[in-house]
Amino acid sequence: MNLAIFDLDETLIAGDAATLWLGFLAEQGLVSDGLLAEERRLMEHYYAGTLDMNAYMALTLAPLEGQGPETLAPLVNTFIRERIAPIVYPQARERLDWHRALGHRCLIISATGEHLVKPIAQHLGVADAIGVQTEMKNGRYSGRPTGIFSFQHGKVVRLGHWLRDHNLEPGFCYGYSDSHNDLPLLEYVDEAAVINGDDALNAIAAERGWQQLSWAL
Repeated sequence: MNLAIFDLDETLIAGDAATLWLGFLAEQGLVSDGLLAEERRLMEHYYAGTLDMNAYMALTLAPLEGQGPETLAPLVNTFIRERIAPIVYPQARERLDWHRALGHRCLIISATGEHLVKPIAQHLGVADAIGVQTEMKNGRYSGRPTGIFSFQHGKVVRLGHWLRDHNLEPGFCYGYSDSHNDLPLLEYVDEAAVINGDDALNAIAAERGWQQLSWAL
Protein backbone atom coordinates (compact mmCIF):
# COMPACT_ATOMS: atom_id res chain seq x y z
CA MET A 1 0.00 0.00 0.00
CA ASN A 2 1.33 3.40 -1.03
CA LEU A 3 0.41 6.32 1.20
CA ALA A 4 -0.09 10.02 0.39
CA ILE A 5 0.15 12.21 3.50
CA PHE A 6 -1.14 15.77 3.39
CA ASP A 7 -0.91 18.66 5.80
CA LEU A 8 -4.17 20.63 5.85
CA ASP A 9 -3.70 24.33 6.57
CA GLU A 10 -2.10 26.35 3.76
CA THR A 11 -1.49 23.06 1.92
CA LEU A 12 -4.89 21.74 0.89
CA ILE A 13 -6.70 24.96 1.77
CA ALA A 14 -5.75 28.63 1.36
CA GLY A 15 -5.93 29.46 5.05
CA ASP A 16 -5.69 28.13 8.58
CA ALA A 17 -8.78 26.18 9.64
CA ALA A 18 -8.44 26.93 13.36
CA THR A 19 -8.06 30.67 12.77
CA LEU A 20 -11.00 30.70 10.38
CA TRP A 21 -13.09 28.67 12.83
CA LEU A 22 -12.50 31.16 15.64
CA GLY A 23 -13.42 34.01 13.32
CA PHE A 24 -16.59 32.15 12.39
CA LEU A 25 -17.43 31.63 16.07
CA ALA A 26 -16.81 35.32 16.76
CA GLU A 27 -19.37 36.24 14.12
CA GLN A 28 -21.84 34.02 15.96
CA GLY A 29 -21.04 35.88 19.18
CA LEU A 30 -19.46 32.75 20.69
CA VAL A 31 -15.91 34.01 21.29
CA SER A 32 -14.46 37.37 22.25
CA ASP A 33 -12.30 39.76 20.26
CA GLY A 34 -9.66 39.28 22.95
CA LEU A 35 -9.44 35.58 22.17
CA LEU A 36 -9.00 36.36 18.48
CA ALA A 37 -6.20 38.81 19.26
CA GLU A 38 -4.40 36.26 21.43
CA GLU A 39 -4.74 33.62 18.71
CA ARG A 40 -3.17 35.99 16.18
CA ARG A 41 -0.29 36.61 18.58
CA LEU A 42 0.31 32.90 19.05
CA MET A 43 0.17 32.27 15.30
CA GLU A 44 3.13 34.62 14.89
CA HIS A 45 5.07 32.15 17.01
CA TYR A 46 3.81 29.28 14.83
CA TYR A 47 5.25 30.87 11.70
CA ALA A 48 8.49 31.52 13.58
CA GLY A 49 8.65 27.89 14.73
CA THR A 50 8.46 28.86 18.42
CA LEU A 51 4.82 28.09 19.20
CA ASP A 52 3.84 26.73 22.61
CA MET A 53 1.27 24.17 21.43
CA ASN A 54 -0.12 23.66 24.93
CA ALA A 55 -1.00 27.35 25.13
CA TYR A 56 -2.35 27.45 21.59
CA MET A 57 -4.58 24.39 21.93
CA ALA A 58 -5.86 25.49 25.34
CA LEU A 59 -6.89 28.80 23.78
CA THR A 60 -8.45 27.45 20.59
CA LEU A 61 -10.28 24.53 22.20
CA ALA A 62 -11.72 26.60 25.07
CA PRO A 63 -14.88 27.50 23.10
CA LEU A 64 -15.76 23.78 22.93
CA GLU A 65 -16.08 23.40 26.69
CA GLY A 66 -19.42 21.87 27.65
CA GLN A 67 -20.48 21.25 24.06
CA GLY A 68 -21.59 17.82 22.90
CA PRO A 69 -20.70 16.42 19.47
CA GLU A 70 -24.37 16.47 18.49
CA THR A 71 -24.62 20.24 19.01
CA LEU A 72 -21.20 21.05 17.57
CA ALA A 73 -21.59 19.05 14.34
CA PRO A 74 -24.17 21.32 12.65
CA LEU A 75 -22.03 24.37 13.41
CA VAL A 76 -18.93 22.67 11.99
CA ASN A 77 -20.84 21.61 8.88
CA THR A 78 -21.98 25.18 8.27
CA PHE A 79 -18.42 26.41 8.81
CA ILE A 80 -17.04 23.94 6.28
CA ARG A 81 -19.68 24.80 3.71
CA GLU A 82 -19.26 28.57 4.07
CA ARG A 83 -15.58 29.03 4.93
CA ILE A 84 -13.59 25.94 3.94
CA ALA A 85 -15.17 24.68 0.72
CA PRO A 86 -14.49 27.97 -1.14
CA ILE A 87 -10.77 27.94 -0.25
CA VAL A 88 -9.85 24.37 -1.17
CA TYR A 89 -7.13 24.60 -3.81
CA PRO A 90 -8.33 23.08 -7.12
CA GLN A 91 -4.86 21.54 -7.47
CA ALA A 92 -5.35 19.90 -4.07
CA ARG A 93 -8.51 18.16 -5.27
CA GLU A 94 -6.69 17.13 -8.44
CA ARG A 95 -3.75 15.72 -6.50
CA LEU A 96 -6.05 13.78 -4.16
CA ASP A 97 -7.88 12.37 -7.19
CA TRP A 98 -4.54 11.44 -8.80
CA HIS A 99 -3.46 9.45 -5.76
CA ARG A 100 -6.83 7.73 -5.45
CA ALA A 101 -6.78 6.78 -9.14
CA LEU A 102 -3.44 5.07 -8.53
CA GLY A 103 -4.89 3.16 -5.59
CA HIS A 104 -2.95 5.12 -2.98
CA ARG A 105 -4.39 5.63 0.47
CA CYS A 106 -4.71 9.30 1.43
CA LEU A 107 -4.22 10.63 4.95
CA ILE A 108 -4.49 14.16 6.32
CA ILE A 109 -2.37 15.03 9.36
CA SER A 110 -2.86 18.43 10.94
CA ALA A 111 -1.97 20.32 14.09
CA THR A 112 -5.55 21.60 14.14
CA GLY A 113 -8.08 19.96 16.47
CA GLU A 114 -9.67 16.74 15.28
CA HIS A 115 -13.15 18.26 15.68
CA LEU A 116 -12.30 20.24 12.52
CA VAL A 117 -9.76 18.03 10.76
CA LYS A 118 -11.91 14.93 10.49
CA PRO A 119 -15.03 16.58 9.03
CA ILE A 120 -12.91 18.68 6.65
CA ALA A 121 -11.20 15.48 5.51
CA GLN A 122 -14.62 13.92 4.92
CA HIS A 123 -15.58 16.95 2.83
CA LEU A 124 -12.47 16.30 0.73
CA GLY A 125 -13.35 12.62 0.36
CA VAL A 126 -10.49 11.51 2.61
CA ALA A 127 -11.51 8.82 5.08
CA ASP A 128 -8.33 8.91 7.17
CA ALA A 129 -7.37 11.95 9.22
CA ILE A 130 -5.30 12.79 12.29
CA GLY A 131 -5.69 15.98 14.31
CA VAL A 132 -4.95 17.10 17.83
CA GLN A 133 -7.13 14.98 20.08
CA THR A 134 -9.87 16.74 22.02
CA GLU A 135 -10.59 15.54 25.54
CA MET A 136 -14.12 14.32 26.27
CA LYS A 137 -15.73 14.09 29.70
CA ASN A 138 -19.18 12.58 30.17
CA GLY A 139 -19.83 12.83 26.44
CA ARG A 140 -18.92 16.51 26.20
CA TYR A 141 -15.82 18.41 25.17
CA SER A 142 -13.75 19.57 28.13
CA GLY A 143 -12.12 22.34 26.10
CA ARG A 144 -8.69 20.78 26.58
CA PRO A 145 -6.39 18.76 24.30
CA THR A 146 -5.15 15.30 25.12
CA GLY A 147 -2.54 12.88 23.83
CA ILE A 148 0.48 13.60 21.66
CA PHE A 149 0.09 16.72 19.55
CA SER A 150 0.22 16.11 15.79
CA PHE A 151 2.70 18.98 15.48
CA GLN A 152 6.31 18.99 14.26
CA HIS A 153 7.87 15.60 15.21
CA GLY A 154 4.57 14.69 16.84
CA LYS A 155 3.13 14.19 13.36
CA VAL A 156 5.58 11.36 12.75
CA VAL A 157 4.78 9.84 16.15
CA ARG A 158 1.03 10.00 15.57
CA LEU A 159 1.51 8.59 12.07
CA GLY A 160 3.37 5.64 13.57
CA HIS A 161 0.53 5.04 16.01
CA TRP A 162 -2.01 5.24 13.18
CA LEU A 163 -0.10 2.72 11.08
CA ARG A 164 0.17 0.38 14.06
CA ASP A 165 -3.49 0.69 14.97
CA HIS A 166 -4.53 -0.08 11.39
CA ASN A 167 -1.97 -2.89 10.95
CA LEU A 168 -0.51 -1.11 7.94
CA GLU A 169 2.97 -1.23 6.47
CA PRO A 170 3.16 1.43 3.75
CA GLY A 171 5.24 0.87 0.67
CA PHE A 172 6.05 4.24 -0.89
CA CYS A 173 5.08 7.38 1.03
CA TYR A 174 4.37 10.81 -0.45
CA GLY A 175 4.25 13.91 1.74
CA TYR A 176 2.87 17.41 1.16
CA SER A 177 3.22 20.52 3.32
CA ASP A 178 3.76 24.27 3.25
CA SER A 179 5.56 24.72 6.58
CA HIS A 180 9.02 24.22 8.03
CA ASN A 181 7.19 22.91 11.10
CA ASP A 182 6.51 19.78 9.05
CA LEU A 183 10.16 19.09 8.24
CA PRO A 184 10.17 15.86 10.33
CA LEU A 185 7.23 14.53 8.31
CA LEU A 186 8.75 15.50 4.97
CA GLU A 187 12.02 13.83 5.97
CA TYR A 188 10.07 10.68 6.89
CA VAL A 189 8.40 10.19 3.50
CA ASP A 190 9.99 8.84 0.33
CA GLU A 191 8.91 11.74 -1.87
CA ALA A 192 8.34 15.21 -0.40
CA ALA A 193 6.51 18.05 -2.12
CA VAL A 194 6.37 21.61 -0.82
CA ILE A 195 3.16 23.54 -1.51
CA ASN A 196 3.45 27.34 -1.40
CA GLY A 197 6.28 26.85 1.06
CA ASP A 198 7.50 29.33 3.64
CA ASP A 199 10.98 30.75 3.14
CA ALA A 200 12.67 28.30 5.51
CA LEU A 201 11.07 25.25 3.92
CA ASN A 202 11.67 26.49 0.37
CA ALA A 203 15.37 26.85 1.13
CA ILE A 204 15.53 23.28 2.43
CA ALA A 205 13.52 22.00 -0.52
CA ALA A 206 15.88 23.66 -3.00
CA GLU A 207 18.88 22.18 -1.21
CA ARG A 208 17.44 18.67 -1.15
CA GLY A 209 15.83 18.67 -4.57
CA TRP A 210 12.28 18.35 -3.30
CA GLN A 211 9.42 19.28 -5.59
CA GLN A 212 8.13 22.82 -5.06
CA LEU A 213 4.60 23.58 -6.23
CA SER A 214 2.55 26.78 -6.35
CA TRP A 215 -1.17 26.24 -5.84
CA ALA A 216 -3.75 29.02 -6.12
CA LEU A 217 -7.50 29.52 -6.00
